[in-house]
Amino acid sequence: MPYTEAQKKATAKYMKNNLDDIKVRVPKGKREVYKAYAESKGKSLNAFIIDLIEKEMKGAK
Repeated sequence: MPYTEAQKKATAKYMKNNLDDIKVRVPKGKREVYKAYAESKGKSLNAFIIDLIEKEMKGAK
């Protein structure tokens, strides 16, 4: 099923109202290595990074 214009608008609205962007710079070629590792754990790279941050923050309390 194709991605409709209504779906595109809804996604854009959700992202604008509910999400912040963070840019992370990594050494050339490492992005794919990190992405493959995250996928081997059953997660997207974004979800993997968020989980690591959340675990670190819980441990710091």
